[in-house]
Amino acid sequence: MNFSERLNSRMEAKGLRATDISEMTGVSRATVSFWLAGTNGAKGKNLLALAKALDCSPDWLSDGVGSPEAHKQVSLSTIETWDDETPLGEDEVYVPFLQEVELAAGSGRSAVEESDTAKLRFFKKDLRNNGVQYDNARCVMISGNSMIPVLRDGATVGVNMGKNALRDIVDGEMYAISHNGQLRVKQLYRLPTGIRLRSFNRDEHPDEDYTFEQIQEQQIVILGHVFWWAMYSR
Repeated sequence: MNFSERLNSRMEAKGLRATDISEMTGVSRATVSFWLAGTNGAKGKNLLALAKALDCSPDWLSDGVGSPEAHKQVSLSTIETWDDETPLGEDEVYVPFLQEVELAAGSGRSAVEESDTAKLRFFKKDLRNNGVQYDNARCVMISGNSMIPVLRDGATVGVNMGKNALRDIVDGEMYAISHNGQLRVKQLYRLPTGIRLRSFNRDEHPDEDYTFEQIQEQQIVILGHVFWWAMYSR
């Protein structure tokens, strides 16, 4: 089939008339007549508008490549912006960040505490669908390259603090931990004698094994299971 034949067949399949095509594409009735007669074909933005009106692939309509349903244009929804002044929706909740806080000036000691200001919005239904009670959800920002390529420096992860016991560990899953007050995100594995901390970047960050005694000595505390993450591509 040529262009006009493909156009006619698609119009017939969709139950559209020439006047409908003119209104839906914004071109004149004369232009549609030329298309239907095969005098010329649609190009550029007119081709895209015509393919959208006919609910088909621009490549198929123009050159007969593929099938009518293949590679249809994807319609992207508008991104909604918000800030701290934007009211929460009925199904939204603020999730605060965890951060390292220095205990005493110059001591080098820190503790993991909840931020008073940093927070993200989540839908409650999304948390429920992932088995997370919204009051157990916290966010953590990653620093360093130990979890590359899965998590880059600056990535943000969501943590389910309802899963923070040794019995909750699923081998290979990611968890946020407090290690002598340092906030870390690692893969965890249960061992007969303790736990193993593993990084994705194992060339630079080898496995760390800790006995139950060392867990107590180094104040290693499981904060929760990582259920979500996001980062910019940079």
